[in-house]
Amino acid sequence: MAASDPETAQSQMDEIDALSSIYGDDWCVVDEDERIFCIKISDCLEQPKWTLCLQVILPSEYPAAAPPIYQLNAPWLRGQDYMELANSLEEIYVKNLGESILYLWVEKIREVLIEKSQLSDTAGPNVEKITEEIDEDDEDNEGDYSLEYQPVQEDTVKTLNFVISESQEDEELPPINHGNPISDRRSTFQAHLAPVVSPKQVKMVLAKLHENKKIASATHNIYAYRIYCEDKQTYLQDCEDDGETAAGGRLLHLMQILNVRNVLVVVSRWYGGIRLGPDRFKHINNCARNILVEYSYTSSAEESSKQLGKNKRVRKDKKRTEH
Repeated sequence: MAASDPETAQSQMDEIDALSSIYGDDWCVVDEDERIFCIKISDCLEQPKWTLCLQVILPSEYPAAAPPIYQLNAPWLRGQDYMELANSLEEIYVKNLGESILYLWVEKIREVLIEKSQLSDTAGPNVEKITEEIDEDDEDNEGDYSLEYQPVQEDTVKTLNFVISESQEDEELPPINHGNPISDRRSTFQAHLAPVVSPKQVKMVLAKLHENKKIASATHNIYAYRIYCEDKQTYLQDCEDDGETAAGGRLLHLMQILNVRNVLVVVSRWYGGIRLGPDRFKHINNCARNILVEYSYTSSAEESSKQLGKNKRVRKDKKRTEH
């Protein structure tokens, strides 16, 4: 993204270099061309209890004549807490018009996190994520999805955590592959794939992915896996929305339709501040289908599309028969 004039461009570059130097690994470049950056902020370095990811998009006119476009990402941040923090950041911008303000924003956020840590007697906030999207019209737009959602069967295993015990250290970490990103209205989606034959390997892959600061900073990391158990002639499968309501179930349903086995698919979404509505599910599933095709877990994209269409027709015919 080209800046409006050399002085403004230089000011942006100087600020980015300074922030990268000050915050080190906590500073992350999401998309350099689009000037999208994020920084992980916490109440302390050693044992952080409260953390937040500040994602910013720098317009070509920043800092001279426009503010950064920002998104505050934290599972616990909502309602009044969000509004108060957003008001504080906007107040800083107004008081420093025409100046670089990202450092001031980061330190203000850190100040808020420290205050929360001091006032809280618990180990930290409730970390349940919520989606930024509003789904009031999703049911009416179901025909727009790349597949129809069906609830996951209840015999799947519980959601995995990322803690790897000593007994699991002998398990080999599978290779992890990364798909091509899809961008739409400042949101970016990217799929990651790994062959897995046990829940231990699923945990290991998830933990390894979260070591990547860019992936860890994603607004949502949705995943699903299917493992075929030869001895029981059945599938071990599970999924996780990570706050993007119903996305994990839709992803697993796609994998069931394509009849893939022994594979984990994770789709990272970096939310850009503009709600996509039902389109987000299409992007999540298209990312997943593309990487499954690329690594030969299913047929070509054209053939898998036919398979999806066939399953839709079967379900519609079944509904007509029932009536």
